[in-house]
Amino acid sequence: MSPVHVAERAARPVAGAAAAPRRARAPLAVVVGGGVVLLAGSVVLSLLLGVKPLDPTAVLGALTGGAVDAETAGIVSSRLDRTVIAVVVGACVALSGALLQGLTRNPVADPGILGLNSGAALAVVIGIRFFGLDSVGAYAVAAIAGTVVVAVLVQGVALTAPRRNAPLAMVLSGAAVMALATSLIAGLVVTNRGALDSFRFWQVGSVAGRDGGQVLEILPFLVLGLVLALTAGPTLDAVALGDDVARGLGQQVLRSRGLAATGAVLLAATATALAGPIGFVGLVVPHAARALVGADHRRVLVVSLVLGPSLVVLADVAGRLLARPAEVQAGIVCAVIGAPVLIAIVRRTRTL
Repeated sequence: MSPVHVAERAARPVAGAAAAPRRARAPLAVVVGGGVVLLAGSVVLSLLLGVKPLDPTAVLGALTGGAVDAETAGIVSSRLDRTVIAVVVGACVALSGALLQGLTRNPVADPGILGLNSGAALAVVIGIRFFGLDSVGAYAVAAIAGTVVVAVLVQGVALTAPRRNAPLAMVLSGAAVMALATSLIAGLVVTNRGALDSFRFWQVGSVAGRDGGQVLEILPFLVLGLVLALTAGPTLDAVALGDDVARGLGQQVLRSRGLAATGAVLLAATATALAGPIGFVGLVVPHAARALVGADHRRVLVVSLVLGPSLVVLADVAGRLLARPAEVQAGIVCAVIGAPVLIAIVRRTRTL
């Protein structure tokens, strides 16, 4: 039996894979192709739908520089920006969740549930409030620092718990960090009335009102995180077998884990710097990917890369339509989708 097959068998109960009986998985090319079609359709819906629905010909004209009125051009430009942000954030959070689930062997690991997003958001708010940060690049640096601090804290708490209770300890410590960070952000808002509008963004993630060009400011962090994530598949498959077996397969465990963890931190921090703390995407998407293509992490990571953006874009579109003429933030819609999934995973997982 090959190491990949062994890894699949080892990872399945740990990662909370879909069903106990073995069943045929869809070919990777078919799933990725379907994901690309879904993403393309999501992008089209994002450009067409909103408080004011637009005609496809008007959208096409605005994108190609055709003769359209200023209002239509402005709406299309705004929707294009938020769509670009949603695509990048969805990819980052989904890949970060897949990495965290593989590294921790915890089926409910997610940048939001483990408190990484909240820690990053708090660090950004502190940077804005006390150090005058005013660019997405600076936000990203602060978010990385906050994410690292929270990751070390949560992992440290998990290490103090008995081995069989480590997943539960990790989740509980992440929930505690999330509650603390949210309270501190709210406290900063209360003590500075003028900061209400700018700080409110960091309490519930949203892709609205962001400039798509801001992606260029965090491009180095984004590219490095994507490279580390997409090359971490063999490491995660080996980790699923346990450290001793991983060493026997030639893995340098500490180095490989460190690189994969760095990728997870960079991606989570980058997403938070762009759109605030959007949770549950990193929980839902990797589980959906495993249900489609199996437990091989190389496949899971690729599928997560195309499914994550679709989920965030569709959540943003739904948020525009649910409360017209107002909007529901994408972070809230993702939480509504993810909470039942979390409950279902916990009910089926004996380790929590």
